[in-house]
Amino acid sequence: MNQLEKPRTAVDLRKVRINPNFWYPLAWSHEIGRGKVRGAVFAGEPIAIVRTQSGKVFALEDRCAHRQFPLSLGVVCGEHLQCGYHAWRYDEHGQITSIPYAGRDTALPPGVRFYPCREAYGTIFVFPGDPNLAERVPLPDLSLRDSPDYKPMYFSRQVNCHYSFMHENLMDMNHQFLHRRLMGRVKPELLNTSTGDGWVEAKYHFHHLGGRRHFGSDLLSIGGDSSEKTYDIMTIRTEYPYQTLTIAGADSDSPSVRLWSVYVPKDHAQRTNQSVGILMVRKPRIPGLIYLLWPLLRHFTESVFAEDRMAVEAEQRAYDELGGDRNYEVYPVTLAVRELLATRGLAPKPGSEV
Repeated sequence: MNQLEKPRTAVDLRKVRINPNFWYPLAWSHEIGRGKVRGAVFAGEPIAIVRTQSGKVFALEDRCAHRQFPLSLGVVCGEHLQCGYHAWRYDEHGQITSIPYAGRDTALPPGVRFYPCREAYGTIFVFPGDPNLAERVPLPDLSLRDSPDYKPMYFSRQVNCHYSFMHENLMDMNHQFLHRRLMGRVKPELLNTSTGDGWVEAKYHFHHLGGRRHFGSDLLSIGGDSSEKTYDIMTIRTEYPYQTLTIAGADSDSPSVRLWSVYVPKDHAQRTNQSVGILMVRKPRIPGLIYLLWPLLRHFTESVFAEDRMAVEAEQRAYDELGGDRNYEVYPVTLAVRELLATRGLAPKPGSEV
């Protein structure tokens, strides 16, 4: 196993803000039809996501420049958005294009902030950071989502904890004891770890104690070949700010399952996040079997997530009640991902809460 560096930072990770200079999913494409607008939020910043009559998507600060009325309560007029209060009209760049009752000589005031916005993989991504950086930052690679060999499952759930707890939970597979009712008696073996610029990765092999597999774990390999059903390798990667979990056989190029996830802070203090994920499941060779098993797989994954949410929210409550982080962490993988989150995120200013 590669040796991971000992963490160097002493910053309180639970006060580190997520770096906004990445693409974050703030809505599913099907949620916003043509001529519709929807409110979203990123780290306390209200954002209005608009789909024009032609189908184009753009995002603006969700406050009218006039009276700060939510633009998400407005009306889409062709390729523009009209405030629902006094009918001020905005273009995709947040510029005011008209005020219905203003005189001909009235100078139009400054508009509102616009956010770079892109639509891909059935998802609407918004770039809440410096808009000048947006073109240089790639979208996450979710190409399996569009493969005919895979069926995607979407998740979006609010979790009442700092996003860092979610990263630690997924990276450390030693918490499988939490899922013993769903997964059976399994023992994770850490095969190797590696790190690079902006990422940490860990590979695990799961031993089924007593030689008996559990139905829950078999569901995660429904599209796998015989190799994958006898030798499950789980690769978990935090590539800031995203995470992926991949299950594949020892010699397989096509995973049976790949989960992509990101935890989008909702409040200014970033103690609440929207856990967004796309689970891409390879279809079994038997036609139609994926649709028969889909409700069971959905129930299983939702149940696992519910247990994880219970755990991380308990960690956040303890942090709040104790007035700080009392966790005694010894696992190198978790320590490495903590270091990554601390160095890539935005540390709080001295004397501030966030």
